[in-house]
Amino acid sequence: MKAYLSACFVCLAAPVMAQIPAATRPASAGNPDYAAVQEGKPIDTRDPEIPGGKPLFPEQTRAPYHKTALYRATEITGALHAPWAVAFLPDGKYLVTEKLPGALRVVAPDGTIAPPVTGLEALGVTWPQTGLLDLALDPGFASNHRIFFTFFAFDRGMIGSIQVARATFNQASNSLSDVKVIFRAVPSTPNDNRTGVGSRSGGRLAIGRDGYIYVIIGDRDAGGSFPWQVAQTLDTHLGKVLRITKDGKPAPGNPFIGKEGALPEIWAIGQRSQEGLAFDSAGNLWETEHGPRGGDELNLIKKGANYGWPIVSHGTDYPGPAMGDGLVAKDGIEQPVYYWSPSTGPSGLAFYDSDLFPEWKGSVLVGMLRGNSLERLALANGKVVNEEPLLTEVHMRIRDVRVGPDGAVYVLTDSGGGSITNNTSPTSKLIKLTPR
Repeated sequence: MKAYLSACFVCLAAPVMAQIPAATRPASAGNPDYAAVQEGKPIDTRDPEIPGGKPLFPEQTRAPYHKTALYRATEITGALHAPWAVAFLPDGKYLVTEKLPGALRVVAPDGTIAPPVTGLEALGVTWPQTGLLDLALDPGFASNHRIFFTFFAFDRGMIGSIQVARATFNQASNSLSDVKVIFRAVPSTPNDNRTGVGSRSGGRLAIGRDGYIYVIIGDRDAGGSFPWQVAQTLDTHLGKVLRITKDGKPAPGNPFIGKEGALPEIWAIGQRSQEGLAFDSAGNLWETEHGPRGGDELNLIKKGANYGWPIVSHGTDYPGPAMGDGLVAKDGIEQPVYYWSPSTGPSGLAFYDSDLFPEWKGSVLVGMLRGNSLERLALANGKVVNEEPLLTEVHMRIRDVRVGPDGAVYVLTDSGGGSITNNTSPTSKLIKLTPR
């Protein structure tokens, strides 16, 4: 039986000062012309999705291009099936999740791919397939061999909500043991007949310095000019950043604990379709997310903050009209640190603080799905001051980016396009970037 994951809506962005004009206009086609990029000029010179749109503060979008270090891109393997996340094992090998059909695989530095890790059947799902998403090694992995991962299962043929599991990984036997689901987002399946089943699910996780697990859950709305409001309600995990213990319980100090009608796992609200989640060297949490047709964002996540979806957005509805009331700002709602207009589909997120590429220190690395690039963003005083597209020569969607213990940058490409099936070509790559 074939199972599939519905397309993730990758949209097109635009900056605006106050209210979006409702005029319908065609979406901007293609990607930025990377071959024409000039030093000191923005990468993207296409018209924004919202006519006459402007950022709300300097450096919120279209930072100038600045060329830095030359790099060498080495393909470790080009035979992965829709990979989603990579982690680094102590012996120098890589642990990779493949999305659907879900599998964990160990990849050697020479590109050898081991058979799927056994033990996922202990998750107890009843549908023939399970979809794997993000992956993190416990900080004490060298001694406890524990991993955490996110996945979705099927419920009567529908893709269910994001779940978080932990397990012990025995690399010698290529198997998982002590597999346990520690958290299930609610609702378990969409309860709105407009909801895009399997789309905009989120699923990234990151372990903070506080030892707690942060998880992003998408709003799962199917789209439209007046979106589902779940990202603004506290009785659902949809459209939220969550913070849980390693046992899956609400983490102490969460901002809505004790509030009537609020789920205690919630850390921040008002997100749409989150794709990246990572901590910087100072311990600050950052997120990337897709807007509707526009408004792709890089956000600094704060305790209890509201990021506005769907009340405010720098994007428009897919046919072109304004979203909701057309607001791009409102008191009490956080603005993105940076946004892209038109969209390039930000995905995996990492911060570079190693010495292998001195010119990249302090940079944000963002994989782009639609943009087929790895964007390096230079930060200064919390603002993006330069943007540099990397890996544009690969011409593939970038799903994940991580900085290895060796200081090299590793990316996973995604050959699945907007929809992943059993027949998706196993041609996705694991690529390593080193100085040239």
